[in-house]
Amino acid sequence: MGADDFDAKEYIAQQLNDAAGVLSASGQQLGGALVDAARIVGDALASGKKLLLCGNGGSAADAQHIAAEFVGRFLKDRRALPAIALTTDTSAMTAIANDYGFERIFSRQVEALGAAGDVLIAISTSGKSPNILAAADQAKAQKLSVIAFTGKGASPLDDRANITLAVPSSYTPHIQQAHITLLHTMCELVERQLIGPPR
Repeated sequence: MGADDFDAKEYIAQQLNDAAGVLSASGQQLGGALVDAARIVGDALASGKKLLLCGNGGSAADAQHIAAEFVGRFLKDRRALPAIALTTDTSAMTAIANDYGFERIFSRQVEALGAAGDVLIAISTSGKSPNILAAADQAKAQKLSVIAFTGKGASPLDDRANITLAVPSSYTPHIQQAHITLLHTMCELVERQLIGPPR
C-alpha cells in the first residue's frame, strides 16, 4: 500500500478496536489474579507496610502514576498510603548506574528501602528487563511480595513473582494501555478493601 492509500481514520478505528479487544481479554483472563494482587497490596498497606514500584520508559511513567494515586487519592479522600516509585530519584539512579551499572538502579533502591512484608510492583512489557529482574530478585531475598505486570507469554519475571498479570498481547502500546487500566482497577479495589466503596 502506498502513502496515498493510507486511511488514517480506518487505522485509528482499527487501533481502538484492537485495544478494546486486549482490554476485554485482559478482564476475562486476569480478573482473579487482579483480585489476588489487590488483596496483597491492601493487606500490606493495612499492616503499615509500603508499596515500591518500578519500570522502564512508559512503564516508569506508570509506576510514578500509580504511586501518586496511593500517596494522593484515587476515588476517595482517605489517609495517604505509602508508595514509592523507584524511577523518580535521578540522583540515586544516576549514582547507582555510574557505580554499579544500569541493571542495579532498582535493586539497590529495593535493598535500601524495602522491608519484609512490603510489596514490589514490577512493570515490564517483555518480562525480561534485567533491571526489573534484579529488583524482583532483591525483593524476594528481603521477603517482599512481588506483583508483575507483563505481556503475552511466559517470561523470566514470572518465576520471581508471587502473581503475574500477563496481558494477552505482544503489541507494546496495547500492553501498556492494559497495564494502566489494570493498575487503576487495583487502586480502586485497594481503596474498597481499606475504606469501602466510593460514595
